[in-house]
Amino acid sequence: MNLLDLVKLAWKSIVSNRMRSGLTVLGIIIGIAAVIALLAIGQGAKIETDKQIQTLGTNLIFVRSGAAAAGHVSMGTGSSNTLTWEDANALAKICPAIEQVVPGLQGPQQVQFGNFNTNTTICGVTANYPFVRSFYPKTGRFFNEADMDKNARVCCLGETVAETLFGDEDPIGKTVLIKSEWFKVIAVMEHKGASMFSDQDDQVFIPLSTGMYRMFGYKPARGRTVAFIMVQPKSADDVLPAVFQITNVLRLRHKIRPPANDDFMLRTQAELMQTADSITTVFTMLLGSTAGISLLVGGIGIMNIMLVSVTERTREIGIRKAIGARHGDILWQFVIEAMVLSFTGGIVGILLGIGASHAVAYFAKWTTVVTPSSVMLSFGVSIVIGMFFGIYPARQAARLNPIDALRAD
Repeated sequence: MNLLDLVKLAWKSIVSNRMRSGLTVLGIIIGIAAVIALLAIGQGAKIETDKQIQTLGTNLIFVRSGAAAAGHVSMGTGSSNTLTWEDANALAKICPAIEQVVPGLQGPQQVQFGNFNTNTTICGVTANYPFVRSFYPKTGRFFNEADMDKNARVCCLGETVAETLFGDEDPIGKTVLIKSEWFKVIAVMEHKGASMFSDQDDQVFIPLSTGMYRMFGYKPARGRTVAFIMVQPKSADDVLPAVFQITNVLRLRHKIRPPANDDFMLRTQAELMQTADSITTVFTMLLGSTAGISLLVGGIGIMNIMLVSVTERTREIGIRKAIGARHGDILWQFVIEAMVLSFTGGIVGILLGIGASHAVAYFAKWTTVVTPSSVMLSFGVSIVIGMFFGIYPARQAARLNPIDALRAD
């Protein structure tokens, strides 16, 4: 018999037992649908994570202070006061691969307007912060160098802070109370959204000079210390040269000689993306593996029903062998029957999985991305499962003795 005849025979056998065949492929359908939907959720999480990191700016390099130590216990990165405003100015002047530099301080504070107040993050930064972070005012203006020179008590509110304190009222020109100091609102920042690090709209920006002298405290003995320095290279190709130049300049300024360790830490945006991608990849693999268990169960169901089918059709197998069917004909008859079952379940499962991923995106407002690779992988696995779990019953059928088979009831 040729392949087409075997497929027709397998389909006829499946259709003759619709209920049993439907229940058999149900495990494959659920497994394929689950794999596609969960992989779509994982892929969507990866894209959202990359998008959130991109909102931080373009090709940024983050420099943080080193870790202070209490006894033999490290207090964590950023706990020491090793970076200064002068370090940031030196990087901007000396390093040819650097476009812009933004030093900064930040910390939690209570912000009050009238009877409303909120606990938010106060960020003291320089005037070029919007250009480095691609984070611009929606209304009003960001503070400028003149405000920095005068230690002006002006602030720019994040969207979340503005809505909490003012509701629908225009906050521009109003004054808010921050740590017993009155600040004039000069801008409301555009919507940036929450990232894996924090809610970027739940912040208040003030001039770094103002924050240093009026908000966070300034001790002349320590110098004008800052918590972080954001560096924007001139281009993506300048990231690695910029890292090299920053490291050398800071080591020279901090008088660090080999084999002493750096008292600062550098992280590039690419490193953040690689870390996030590795986490989401593990997350996606975990989801896919969990869904793959149902595929395994579906394959066992196919093998079980095929063994039952062999038992029920023992006499049919004996008759076919008696009239000249070869060992391979019987073997492929049952293998193809199992593959047709898994193929049908795979097609239905793919459609159901795509529909489920769209439903999750619509109702749960999650980003889901169905990739061709996940569809092809799921479909290929369903076919392999049909063949793998169909071989044993098929071999059992092909090995039947024709005489014993004809004697079966």
